[in-house]
Amino acid sequence: MSEPWLAIIGLGEDGPAGLSEASRAALAGAEVVFGGPRHLALVGAGARGREWPVPFDLGPLLAMRGRRVAMLVSGDPFWFGAGGSVAAHLSPAEWQAHPVAGTFSLVAARLGWRLEEVLCLGLHAAPYARLRGVLARGVRVICTLRDGAAAGELAAWLAENGFAAARLTLCEAMGGPRERVRAGVDWPDIAAPVAVAIDGAELPRGAGLSRASGLPDGLFRHDGQITKRPVRALTLSALEPRPGEVLWDIGGGSGSVSVEWCLAGGRSVCIEAREDRAANIRANAEAFGVAHRMEVRVGAALPMLAALPRPDAVFVGGGGDEALHAALWPLLPAGARVVANGVTIDTEAVLAGCHARHGGSLHRFDIAEAAPLGRFRDWQAARPVVQWRAVK
Repeated sequence: MSEPWLAIIGLGEDGPAGLSEASRAALAGAEVVFGGPRHLALVGAGARGREWPVPFDLGPLLAMRGRRVAMLVSGDPFWFGAGGSVAAHLSPAEWQAHPVAGTFSLVAARLGWRLEEVLCLGLHAAPYARLRGVLARGVRVICTLRDGAAAGELAAWLAENGFAAARLTLCEAMGGPRERVRAGVDWPDIAAPVAVAIDGAELPRGAGLSRASGLPDGLFRHDGQITKRPVRALTLSALEPRPGEVLWDIGGGSGSVSVEWCLAGGRSVCIEAREDRAANIRANAEAFGVAHRMEVRVGAALPMLAALPRPDAVFVGGGGDEALHAALWPLLPAGARVVANGVTIDTEAVLAGCHARHGGSLHRFDIAEAAPLGRFRDWQAARPVVQWRAVK
């Protein structure tokens, strides 16, 4: 087997002093060295240095396939680094990685935190809302940030979203001569690269999102078109979300089912006929930090189905007629789950027909809530919901 032409070299703030002998040899033998300006300066790349294009593009590096090339990245190349991006374009025999301890490992080592018990997030290029689904009492998070100003922005976001009591530790230029670890983020002289450690030990009980299905309706932006909390809990239980799975959410409404599916680690294609409701879906995806997992498509569902990525589960939230279900079932891969809800007699008849043809289960849910009636209380019944569930 020929020698790999590409060396992916992790570099810390201490520069060449922190490199292994193998990393130094790979760097010394490279004809061309790719990296950011700071990394190229740290190793003294000189005329061999090539700065990454802005916006970032692997094209110039891949064009040098066959020459001896070094690629400089921060810390561990495969922990929120560019290693995974380039490896996706190459065979394993073409590259070799030389990692060093990254920011997350260094911060955990300074604070005495068990890294396997800490959530690590790259918020240098992602919204702070990514924290919403993971932060709670007792949870510890280490996150990388864009720059010094972002530390204050993060603190403001935490305060606005019920996490003001979290303890923050500012970590700057970890692993190098400029390293500083300071309590709080209210400092005027924050130096990049920046990370913040968030300790949720003092958060109040009930802080953060419950991970049980059926979040409160009031957390979602909607115009009344929302799968209500009790029915949503039953629906998600029937859908059985798993990390990495793809959901088709047909007739998205507020997108509440898709949001909770994505909070469980899946991905969703949410189809909504009305643009105003699609705007609510996008707003909810952003507010819950799952916009990177949700795709919103506007228009009639039936013409879109054949072009969608293959689903692991499908939810038809209302208005699913005979034509939609007739087209949907042949498109499902073997093992895919389908859950459809209906509140009208017409939809109930459609779902009864689906149950007769394809099997599965057919349930009717009658839900009532206690409400005032003069000086007393009575039960106010919601419309019954019929739910069909099947596995192809």
